[in-house]
Amino acid sequence: MEGTRQALKTKAGWVVVFLGTLVLGVLLGKGWDRTVLATETYEELKTFTEVLAHVQKHYVDDVKTKDLVYGAIRGMLSTLDPHSAFMPPDVYKEVQVETKGEFGGVGIQIGMKDNRLTVIAPIDGTPAERAGVKAGDFIIKVNEESTKDMTLMDAVQKMRGLKGTKVTLTIQREGVTEPLVFGLVREVIKIESVRFKMLEGNIGYVRLTQFQDQSSKDVANAVRKLREQKMQSLILDLRNNPGGLLNSAVEVSEQFVGLNRLIVYIKTREGKKDDYVSHIKEPPDEYPVIVLVNEGSASASEIVAGALQDWGRAVVVGVQTFGKGSVQTILPLGDGSGLRLTTAKYYTPKGRSIHGVGITPDILVKGKPSATPPIREKDLDKTLREPGREGAPPHPEGQPESQPAPKPESKDGKKDKEAGKEKETKEKAEDDPQLQKAVEMLKSWIIFKDLRPVKQDDRVERAM
Repeated sequence: MEGTRQALKTKAGWVVVFLGTLVLGVLLGKGWDRTVLATETYEELKTFTEVLAHVQKHYVDDVKTKDLVYGAIRGMLSTLDPHSAFMPPDVYKEVQVETKGEFGGVGIQIGMKDNRLTVIAPIDGTPAERAGVKAGDFIIKVNEESTKDMTLMDAVQKMRGLKGTKVTLTIQREGVTEPLVFGLVREVIKIESVRFKMLEGNIGYVRLTQFQDQSSKDVANAVRKLREQKMQSLILDLRNNPGGLLNSAVEVSEQFVGLNRLIVYIKTREGKKDDYVSHIKEPPDEYPVIVLVNEGSASASEIVAGALQDWGRAVVVGVQTFGKGSVQTILPLGDGSGLRLTTAKYYTPKGRSIHGVGITPDILVKGKPSATPPIREKDLDKTLREPGREGAPPHPEGQPESQPAPKPESKDGKKDKEAGKEKETKEKAEDDPQLQKAVEMLKSWIIFKDLRPVKQDDRVERAM
């Protein structure tokens, strides 16, 4: 036994000597700063373990160590920007499913403003949107639980659930004295990211609601079908599109700007730069394009709008976009949980960082007036700040709304339906100032002359 102890002491001594030599070598080399940082980190972690031990030993109730650690991680990430978050295993699985375009919930995009859970935008065709939940609403309760001190991921987890189950959101809306209570029934939220139709004057219309795995293929398919219907110009509607997958944004953009063109580049904290260049095989058709944006157009939407704007491929119409110019990476953790961490900022082909500012439209056209002010990235708590821009300008309840009763069909029901669709399309355009402006511009065609780059030969001929 004594020999074993002596052997252990000897081994421990060699370990100490080895570690001491290693630390000395690092301190004398290029790793001085990293070693100091590691030492500081160790000291802070020592404090954390002391607190954890006291809670485990003295707290009035029994608590699970896992719950304490998860809570500490959430607290740590809450000190960062509003887009970094910890995801327990069940939430991490849901996030993976969401990128495929389907999840169970009520259908809203949320963020934090003034430490309050805030609706960024309801998703088209979902329970929340049909019930009348609006952008800018403050969610003060989920069921009977207060959202005070509730993290974004916790709120998402509580609002999601199985199809057919109920969730109650209590909302405070500016200009309304009493809270509104929305009783919502969860649905399987299938986000059909692309919808399209032909408008008057051979104008194609493509509505892209979110950037998912299949969005670029769906856009290509929509444009192909519209071209078969003799489309001569296109409106790409990115309004209230909160973003999604970076690669999807690149693949959508390349369909319009052509081969070997920079779509977006990202830069990390260390200054590492990654370029995302178009690799489409066939050159795009030349036809006028208008991109519609508003304050709900964020992230991947801003990448597309910025790329088409920088390359002179489209006229951007609407109002200043949301201004989310950061990239989040999903990192899996050992116990099945995940980390959503902001790892880089992105820039348009011309080097514009739109974070906290947004994409400025070529032509400013306001949408329908809203009772609640728009929410943008710069309004969110702990948002990232661009150096030198500290003083820059800003950049899933009440009663459900009743649905109109269906009108009886005539004997020729098919024709009535088609006529009804045409009438609905026209009425929506007239009730939508931004869409109406886009249609008028495409009819005039004049605005697109300046978008075509002048060739060298043309310059010579004009000079002569």
